[in-house]
Amino acid sequence: MTDTVTDVVEEVLRSTPVFDGHNDLPSALRARSGYSVEGLADGRPDLHTDLPRLRAGGVGAQFWSVFVPSNLPEPEAVVATFEQIDAVYRLVARYPDTLRIAYTADDVERAHADGRIASLLGIEGGHSLAESPGVLRSYARLGVRYVTLTHNDNTTWADSATDEPAVGGLNDTGRAIVAELNRTGVLVDLSHVADSTQRAALAASTSPVLFSHSSTRALNDHPRNVADPVLELLRDNGGVVQLTFVPYFISAEVAEWGQELQAERERLGLSAQSWTWPRAPRPGEDPVRVAEEFATASAASADDRLRRWTEQHPHPEVTVAQVADHVEHAREVAGRDHIGLGGDYDGVDHQPVDLADVSGYPVLLRELADRGWSRADLEALTGRNVLRVLREAEQRATEPLWPTVPLR
Repeated sequence: MTDTVTDVVEEVLRSTPVFDGHNDLPSALRARSGYSVEGLADGRPDLHTDLPRLRAGGVGAQFWSVFVPSNLPEPEAVVATFEQIDAVYRLVARYPDTLRIAYTADDVERAHADGRIASLLGIEGGHSLAESPGVLRSYARLGVRYVTLTHNDNTTWADSATDEPAVGGLNDTGRAIVAELNRTGVLVDLSHVADSTQRAALAASTSPVLFSHSSTRALNDHPRNVADPVLELLRDNGGVVQLTFVPYFISAEVAEWGQELQAERERLGLSAQSWTWPRAPRPGEDPVRVAEEFATASAASADDRLRRWTEQHPHPEVTVAQVADHVEHAREVAGRDHIGLGGDYDGVDHQPVDLADVSGYPVLLRELADRGWSRADLEALTGRNVLRVLREAEQRATEPLWPTVPLR
């Protein structure tokens, strides 16, 4: 009997579950519950992510983003990043039957064999390093396995995709940071960085690089997406682009809507930033009270005029077929061995139809299987490619800084 599309997808997720490149649950927990990790086993409908939906989505390994805003002063960013790392460790400790910290590719495979979701850390923005090799190495010892060179703002040593060019890609400090990442086995992540920075980092890196959550510029000319010539360089480097689901990156219509929304904010005299960074609980404070304080302040700052505008100009929807188009284009240009998935759940407020939360990965896989993708194609996408990149970075590291005994 010929396997159905559903059968093929189920087989793929049993053998090679999704190794997702980017999930912002830690910062969502900071904002919504003061870093409390309670309730995730029963379901958290206020979030994109909880344990039942991770299981339903076939997620077997997750890079948890330990994001902090790039407009924070760098010393503050370092403190906030350590708070984010602590949140992931507390999350894993609270749910040991579901989650397990992983440092290496072997750890990921052992976690899968034991029925756990491997949990790795990804820093989103070089401002979290504060130009300190010691801080970088400390992160690496705690299990950080990639560093995105910038977030939305430039650092003093690298240009961001969404800021004015300042250093022409990477300067000498930036190249030294790439070398230190290679030396310690931490992946260089090129999501969020300018095209010039992507090219400079690909030229400088001696290990495969990662795009943890980006899509393709050929299908939507958004600065956060990857152009075809860079996808070709990525193929030659041996790295992986983990295609994201963010509607602004997938659809030109949504990107235009976002620009109109921003123009309306400016017309109304509102802050360009639609979200403020919440404070973390202080010693002895009730996390729930801190979260309630943030929610109250956010509600008070909401503007009815902007709400009316969004009611009159609803957010355009993105389909799973549009996401699949980006995945297929990346495969055509970079090749099957250089693609993966990076949903960016809990990092944006709106996701595509049928991909609304982390349970949605099988929907995308079925769409691709319907288009003729084989089981081997899908397994490369879900996990084999990024696992290879992780392992190659480990093997090329001259001073690996992760524990040699896996956590149990």
